[in-house]
Amino acid sequence: MDDKIITEITPLSGKDCFYLVDRFKDRFTFPVHRHNEFELNFLSNCQGARRIVGDSIETVDTCDLVLVGHGIEHGWLQHECCTPAIREITIQFSEDLFGDVFLAKNQMAGIRNLLIESANGVAFSMATVWKVHSKLEKLSTTESGFRGLLDFMDLLNELAELGDYRLLATSSFASVNPACDSRRVQKVQAYIDENYRQDIRLADLADLVGMTPTAFSRFFKLRTGKSISDYIIDVRLGHASRMLVDSTTSIAEICYDCGFNNISNFNRIFKKKKGQSPKIFRDIYQHHKKLI
Repeated sequence: MDDKIITEITPLSGKDCFYLVDRFKDRFTFPVHRHNEFELNFLSNCQGARRIVGDSIETVDTCDLVLVGHGIEHGWLQHECCTPAIREITIQFSEDLFGDVFLAKNQMAGIRNLLIESANGVAFSMATVWKVHSKLEKLSTTESGFRGLLDFMDLLNELAELGDYRLLATSSFASVNPACDSRRVQKVQAYIDENYRQDIRLADLADLVGMTPTAFSRFFKLRTGKSISDYIIDVRLGHASRMLVDSTTSIAEICYDCGFNNISNFNRIFKKKKGQSPKIFRDIYQHHKKLI
């Protein structure tokens, strides 16, 4: 496509641990974009706005708190938001803030896992937003010295400990490996990601890990929280969404290239899972690229 998703050069200095801006505005005007830095973004008075993170497109409520990392596309669109005083607190920090050695420590396990999952983008529950709101307020008024760094780490730690969040983008769209501690599940996931364009039979997946189809189905859902059929659909939709964003390939070609056997079925499943048709999904992204 002629209009590429922009890569933002953030204001974060190489000498600073994080960059924070607290602002009020009456409109969302910045296009969908990506950057290498992690970003924790809080919004209030934003009801009716549309949030894009990867292949997740949702209308947000009164408040929104999202953590994105590893260059995943993200942005907020005006959509149906008509409040005149939107508040936004944005905190950006570098991938090397903590360092691999520090992050590997047992005491950092929660933050480490949260940062890993931010590759998909994570949205925190409204209950979590209210629990950490006072810490966000405190951080926005604290000098960005050592105390500010401690307050920021405390905020990240509480978000990780509460654990009340959900992943936004599919792993196949974000080009990340889904987290699972089972080698058998990892083996099947790798097979699906390599063969999603083809017909994938349950019996073949079960044979791959030496289990009966019935036992494998139960085992896979227990370990991933998804049925094997739902998992395959999500992988295919993630790849399809990526092609809708990054190419001018026709929707029909994308349908068949991603393993769906007919266009009507593809459109129905896409709308059910993503909330809009493939055409509208592509149009929303294209509009978001052209805001500036």
